[in-house]
Amino acid sequence: MRRLILILAVMATALAGCASDRRSDSMTETLTRYGSVVRWGDARSALSFVDPKVAEANPPSSMEMSRWAQVRVSGYDEGVGPMPGDNPNEVRQVVQINLINNNTQAERSVVDHQVWRYDPEKHKWWLMSGIPNIAPPK
Repeated sequence: MRRLILILAVMATALAGCASDRRSDSMTETLTRYGSVVRWGDARSALSFVDPKVAEANPPSSMEMSRWAQVRVSGYDEGVGPMPGDNPNEVRQVVQINLINNNTQAERSVVDHQVWRYDPEKHKWWLMSGIPNIAPPK
């Protein structure tokens, strides 16, 4: 009986490690894909990473989306990378995005405070903080 309990405990630990590895691999892949989409300035594709409930509750305005057509992304710096969030299914990341205005060729930076949540049922990471607000400072 002890042997069976020991075997079951080892199997449960191994399975938990596999799930954690899958979640971590999924996070790395998602953050890499999202970074690539933003680097190309593709705000429409960036929206597909936003949690559907967040996107429905706070859709970006047409003005916010049109700003993306007026800039070229010249840099996307993740800094130290993702950090654990408030719960095991959350990570936070601070990214500096460098933008060049297509009309004036002036460069500026925005800081994007990202919050990502893992959906264990769908095995997917969702951006909870929405796409970056690239409005020029007032």
